[in-house]
Amino acid sequence: MEKKSCMILALDVSDREEALKIAEDVSEFVDAIKVGYPLILATGLGIIRELAEFAPIIADFKVADIPNTNRLICEQVFEAGAEAVIAQGFTGRDSLDACIEVASEYRKDVFVVSEMSHPGGAEFLQPVGEAITRMAAEAGAFGLVAPATRPERVKAIRKIIGDKLTIISPGVGAQGGKASDVIAAGADWVIVGRAIYKAESPREAARKIAAEIEAEIKGEN
Repeated sequence: MEKKSCMILALDVSDREEALKIAEDVSEFVDAIKVGYPLILATGLGIIRELAEFAPIIADFKVADIPNTNRLICEQVFEAGAEAVIAQGFTGRDSLDACIEVASEYRKDVFVVSEMSHPGGAEFLQPVGEAITRMAAEAGAFGLVAPATRPERVKAIRKIIGDKLTIISPGVGAQGGKASDVIAAGADWVIVGRAIYKAESPREAARKIAAEIEAEIKGEN
C-alpha cells in the first residue's frame, strides 16, 4: 500500500450500496479500506472487487485455523481482489507460514494480529503479543496489527521490529484511541471505523482525522 494519508477505513457496514457510497465519499482521505465478516457475509466476496475501485482492500478475516484451511481461505481472498489479509498469530508458525506462502504466490500481503484493541484484548493476547510479533517478523509477514487504544503497546512492538514491518492500528475514534497518539507511538497507519462511517458526513469526518494525522507527522501537535 502507498502511504499518503496514513489512514485505513474499517468499513463494518452490512449494506452494499451504503458501503460503496461511503467508500467513494472518503476515498480521497484513506489509503486502504478494511472489510470484515459483517460486509462480506451480507453481500458476498464480490464486494471486494467493487470497493477496490476506490482503494486497496484489506480482508480482515483474522484467519486462525490449521495450515491447509488458512491456505484455502487466503486463496479465496486474493482471488477476490484483496491486496492483503489479516491473520491471527496464536495458531502458530505453520499456520502463519501457510498464509504468507499464498500471499507470496499472489504477490499480496499478510498482516498479523499481535494484540487486539478492545479491553479483552489485554487478557490473553497481550501477554503473548511480543512473541507473536517476533514470529511474524521471522516468518516474513508484511506487517502487524497493534492497538491504537494502547499506544504504549504500539511503541513496544515498534521497538521489537524496528523498521522491518509496518504497523496498522485499530481503535481510533469510537474505541477511544487518538490518531495522533498512535502515529507518534510508531504506527504507519491508523484504522478508523465508526467515527467515519457512522458520522453525519463520513467525508468530513475522514477529512478531519486525516488533517490530525498530517499535523502529527509534520510535528505541529
